[in-house]
Amino acid sequence: MKKSIIIISALILSSCGDSITIKKQEKVNESSVVANDESEAELNAALNEFNKEEEKRLQLEKESITLISFNEIEHDYGNVKPESDNTYFFLVTNTGKKPLIIETAEASCGCTIPEKPEKPILPGKTEKLKVVFHPKPGQIGEQNKTVSVTANTNPRISVLKIKAFVKE
Repeated sequence: MKKSIIIISALILSSCGDSITIKKQEKVNESSVVANDESEAELNAALNEFNKEEEKRLQLEKESITLISFNEIEHDYGNVKPESDNTYFFLVTNTGKKPLIIETAEASCGCTIPEKPEKPILPGKTEKLKVVFHPKPGQIGEQNKTVSVTANTNPRISVLKIKAFVKE
């Protein structure tokens, strides 16, 4: 009889243990769901804060943006000889309402050397951007190069093109 009671008690305890485990598991799931809700709320708050900061940054950037125009965006040097200096001045005009600041002027090739205006260009004013094309020995035939101009404009980068036909 004692043996039967112990076995029945063990079965009851084991079944109680299962239900306790299930209840504990339900609590864990419930807790994680609640935690996810809190995390989502925290995530939304952080996202809202980020959006506010980004909006401020964009507004400040917008206030400093101006407009740029060039007398032409592509220049053809025509026929040139190797190791010759071929110079052209692109005219850069600030057509906006804020000072135009050219940050960089970078060539796609070492044979092309741009020189940007160092001072800001005031609204309505025009300055020169010098581009020297100096073909190297062996650089024969049609040549197409670019100069990327980065400034406080939208888009930030304007691309100027040059071309030449190099012949001996």
